[in-house]
Amino acid sequence: MPGYEVIGKEEQQAVWELFEEGGVLFAHGFQARRKRFHVREFEAQLAQHFGADDALCLSSGTAAVKVALKAMNIGPGDEVITQCFNFIATLEAIVDCGALPVIAGSDRSLNMDPDQIEALITPRTKAIMPVHMLGVSADMDRILAIAAAHKLYVIEDACEAVGGLYNGRALGTLGDMGVYSFDFGKTITTGEGGLILTSNPHLAERARQYHDHGHRNLPNVPRGLDTAGLIGFNYRMGEMNAVVGKVQLGKLATIITQTKVRYLALDAGISSNMLLKRMIPAKAEPAYDTFIFEVENVVLREALIARLNELGFGTKNLPDAMNWHCSVYWDHMGFDTRTEAALDTQALLLRQIAIPIVLGKSVKDYADLAAACEELTRQC
Repeated sequence: MPGYEVIGKEEQQAVWELFEEGGVLFAHGFQARRKRFHVREFEAQLAQHFGADDALCLSSGTAAVKVALKAMNIGPGDEVITQCFNFIATLEAIVDCGALPVIAGSDRSLNMDPDQIEALITPRTKAIMPVHMLGVSADMDRILAIAAAHKLYVIEDACEAVGGLYNGRALGTLGDMGVYSFDFGKTITTGEGGLILTSNPHLAERARQYHDHGHRNLPNVPRGLDTAGLIGFNYRMGEMNAVVGKVQLGKLATIITQTKVRYLALDAGISSNMLLKRMIPAKAEPAYDTFIFEVENVVLREALIARLNELGFGTKNLPDAMNWHCSVYWDHMGFDTRTEAALDTQALLLRQIAIPIVLGKSVKDYADLAAACEELTRQC
């Protein structure tokens, strides 16, 4: 979440230099006018930083999900297992490819419940798409093992978990493909933007072609004479987004460090058994952008939400944006989203409070917030 908070003179200077060196805002061609290819540079930096063989920058995280699906040739008649608690874009991308989303519920990590996956697999299942919600990884060991046993692709939707780790590896690098979002509310931002990470060269090539109208980008062939490898679309990132992204990537480690100390201050100060902290999988290292606990007591829950608003913290997705993050509400999708697992997840989510971790609040602010939460539990 803090990416927009740290935008400063460095990003402004990077944009200015882009115009000084020729002002080419398109990622391809115009060699006589440009000095650098910033999108390609950003991709190389991202691949190195996150530990993937290939990185592809796109126009949004939503585009990244769809391009990953297209790279896997997922379409009509196929099924993709995903989860009830996500952002609506996950299901939109599956439906837009003509495939059917199959909805798993959540465990206490609030991510995909691995215990539910096997029963959802059919002969039409082609991929599993866990969504690492609000900075925390799903149980990837179990998901990957199930996928391998059934020869299914795994797409990690890590749009809300940039900077998170699992077993020491960056989220988005454990499955066949991983996707990030760089929109204005994410850990680092390019304004709008997305990313695919993969170490599968076949999928990387298909994704790169599809996001650029099918262009093969043949070496030593002018772009106007290039040929298409498949039917594609335009989901390209522009150079202005990339120059901002390169600066933001350089700030990511500091962002994670600073959000972590705030998160831990809140965590250390909350001990009441009336506030049940979100389960973090054993091998997961969160991105520390959101702190979540469950509150059974309805009166206490409403009092906590009111206090968070009074103190200027607010909430993040739970409960303020549930309509956009729980599939139960999406009856416009054209299929039944109100499955038993989804309804169980909705009930679980309605007991949660998610607190955003932002750099505009100090470590002391979060310690004081923890004390305020504890005081409310004593009053109820």
